[in-house]
Amino acid sequence: MRDPGRFERDVLAPIRAIVGDRGIITDADAKQPHLVAWRDNWTGAVPAVVMPADTAQMAAVVAICAATGTPIVPQGGNTGLTGASQPHADNSEIILSTSRMQKIRAIDLDNDTITVDAGCVLATIQQAAAEAGRLFPLSLGAEGSCQIGGNLSTNAGGVQALRYGTARGLVLGLEVVLPDGRIWDGLRGLRKDSAGYDLKQLFIGAEGTLGIITAATLRLLPQTPASATAFLAVPDPAHAVAWLRRARKNLGENITTFELMERRCLDIAMRHNSRIADPLATRYDWYILVELNAQGDEEALRQRLLTVLEAGIEADEVLDGTLAASAEQAAALWRIREGAPEGQRLEGASYKHDVSVPVSQVPRFIAEADAALAARFPGIRSFGFGHLGDGNIHYNPIQAEGGDFAEWQSYLPEVNRIVHDIVIGLGGSITAEHGVGRLRIAELAHYKSDLEMEMMARLKQCFDPQNIMNPGKLLQPELLARHKAR
Repeated sequence: MRDPGRFERDVLAPIRAIVGDRGIITDADAKQPHLVAWRDNWTGAVPAVVMPADTAQMAAVVAICAATGTPIVPQGGNTGLTGASQPHADNSEIILSTSRMQKIRAIDLDNDTITVDAGCVLATIQQAAAEAGRLFPLSLGAEGSCQIGGNLSTNAGGVQALRYGTARGLVLGLEVVLPDGRIWDGLRGLRKDSAGYDLKQLFIGAEGTLGIITAATLRLLPQTPASATAFLAVPDPAHAVAWLRRARKNLGENITTFELMERRCLDIAMRHNSRIADPLATRYDWYILVELNAQGDEEALRQRLLTVLEAGIEADEVLDGTLAASAEQAAALWRIREGAPEGQRLEGASYKHDVSVPVSQVPRFIAEADAALAARFPGIRSFGFGHLGDGNIHYNPIQAEGGDFAEWQSYLPEVNRIVHDIVIGLGGSITAEHGVGRLRIAELAHYKSDLEMEMMARLKQCFDPQNIMNPGKLLQPELLARHKAR
């Protein structure tokens, strides 16, 4: 246990002198929103939440933490799904929040870039780009509250990754406060730069374990105001992949989103949200939600989608479907997809897997995982949905209806192992877009090769030899200790 008086004198008082009373929270009630995960059961405890106003303040605070050996938990909008931004419960860490760092520093329309502070909310960046006549395409369910620094720290994917890639591909430059308090200024808006290592990529997806992203220069793209949205029924995931192949051949980069969901997702979404209705008159086993975006005439885009849909029906790839005739109808179709995760949460114990496999292997993955879990856990309800276009499936089976919640929760480790063994066997990843955090830390070490884990541990040792930057996340402490001793 630390000495509270010494901690106040050596750590909190110097930090308060830097950030002011507005930049530090020690009141228990005011700290609470920063300590609790919004989806899972993590609840942490810290003596303070510190909110620097700019990069200089952030660097000065980190320097104090480095000098005193005080562990840091970087935190953005606290919308993560794996506990990466959650402190532990022993009061050993402080939270460093970017929530006051919200400036849009520059927009360069000739270079098609926007430079922003890490605390900028994703939706604010989208809006600023739109007002400048451009598009910033990263799009997530939490975009009204998540912050760009956290998005980059987890290499967020989202519903438009099929067309635009993940967050990693949208970044041209970063500014980062390193674990010793120095500032690395890598805010270059260059599309070509072969002068040595691409250092920014080390911090994207590192979940705050190598440094704190404080600003980013991001790519902007042309706006695509014309849109077309369809909700289609397909016989099974294999036919969905077949129609995706047809659609990509005929529609190319106009396909922005390609989502897959099974019937149970629709049923549960409707059960828990009265604003969701079945858009088709007949029940089917599997569905696709597809959205196109382009410049030019919207009716022509809808006609192109209709032509490919009709060809899919003739080839027995598609069974039925409806095209949105208005923005309101498109929003109603999207409510189905958005209502699936929320409805699932209300159905009892569920096993959340954010996995990816090659698109060609998605049907095999779902079939093998469904069969293996049904054989081991009779009554378990399959619940699969996600971004078929990029191979990222949220495979979240739910406990048997009427089953005991605690009993089904106890099956989590075995369910994870069954699902992840299949994923790895198909050349996939156990985390596609949510990151590792605390949730997958042991599984990462189980599935990654020893060499991969050693390389990551050595990077961590290089940048953060004291292990003060988000300790206990991504990499297991015993792994770091083992490589530190070498």
